Amino acid sequence: MNNASKGHCVTITPQGKQEIHIAAKPRRTQLFFMNKKTRNRLLALGCLLVFLALGSFFYVNWVVQRPFAIILFLADNLTPSVLTPARNYSGGADHRLALERFPRVALISTHAGNFAVSDAAAAASAIATGHKGSKGLLGVELDNQRLPTLLELARRAGRATGIVSNASLTDATAAAFYAATRDALDYPNIALELSTSETIDVLLGGGAADFLPESEKGRRKDGRDLVREMRDSGFDVVRSESELLEVPTWRSPKTFGVFSMNNLNFTDEFSPEAGQPSLAMMVRKAIQLLQYNSRGYFLVVDAALAGKAASQNEAERTLKEILALDEAITEAAKFAGDTAVIVVAGKRNVGGLRLNGYPFRKDSGAALLGINAQGVPSFTWSTGPGSGTRSTPEGPAASEPAAAQTAAGIETAEDSIVVGSGPGTEKISGFMDNTDLFRIIRKNL
Repeated sequence: MNNASKGHCVTITPQGKQEIHIAAKPRRTQLFFMNKKTRNRLLALGCLLVFLALGSFFYVNWVVQRPFAIILFLADNLTPSVLTPARNYSGGADHRLALERFPRVALISTHAGNFAVSDAAAAASAIATGHKGSKGLLGVELDNQRLPTLLELARRAGRATGIVSNASLTDATAAAFYAATRDALDYPNIALELSTSETIDVLLGGGAADFLPESEKGRRKDGRDLVREMRDSGFDVVRSESELLEVPTWRSPKTFGVFSMNNLNFTDEFSPEAGQPSLAMMVRKAIQLLQYNSRGYFLVVDAALAGKAASQNEAERTLKEILALDEAITEAAKFAGDTAVIVVAGKRNVGGLRLNGYPFRKDSGAALLGINAQGVPSFTWSTGPGSGTRSTPEGPAASEPAAAQTAAGIETAEDSIVVGSGPGTEKISGFMDNTDLFRIIRKNL
């Protein structure tokens, strides 16, 4: 007797006994059962992966917040050979500057893509783009391919952006963050590119002559008034310190402050009549204007005047500009807050300054100048006009000789100093390349 429909059958043996046989499930059903089990495991694994991905996204975007403020200071002559006499000039051998209190410190190589010694354009481009720049090129490779800059990447990340400079805003250091050209000295076209850029919210510095036509005592031969055009495009245009202080900080920044036809005055030339803001004041105001943005900001500060003074072999003025940089760093740390990322980096060394002899441990200021106790000039240079002097009641003091007489001091091969504080700057250590700074800052944007 069979009962196949119930999955078993009954047979009768010759002895008259009944035997019940349970029919095995078809192999197709077993395979279906195994596939279903595997499918469930895969679904569970997929759910786990989705959970981990969402958890990671939540952790990165809400638990580990990007730093709100990122400030990059760049300066010429921020090297050991200049930092030491700047420290001594400020307060003696035991004195420490604000930048020397940063927790992270390293030395960076500054060579160009095609030369062992970099000019300003190559040095700034390496930091701005992460690619070794070539002499005279800004923001482009030798094949003319444009390179994205930290400023552009910051804007894509939703940050407000700004540039502050105590030189011209069209100089190579500032221009490396917004311009793309094979000629870093093509100031009229660099100014035009800046005036039409939609990447920068706050611009404070010098160089008005590159934005104004010749009829307005500028250098533009095309007759365009780029200052007026920037005002028409929505920028608040300010031309003096008092006007800058009046710019409201409670709304979208869009501020173009240009306070001199060329570079701003050196620190020791400042006067109320000049109407020019100090580097520290411009940094403070830029932070106040940029911090309105809920997604944070990125500010580039070009402390360029130390290099300008060094090119003319003016040691005391060079040291005073390093101290002006230090004051601006102090101001940035105060107004940006403890969680800000602040990186201070030297770009290149101009002139090859050296402090000679054996000044006393507590000697500072004018005690370091002139002829030292050994009967030789306290400061000497590698190259330049050898024209650095200081004023005394009797007239100009002894000059600062240069080993090789040139019209202006030229760059020397020397590693620069970089210091940092804030998230991500723990990677600043030991010996690095200047392009490494691009990657450290980009990761925080």
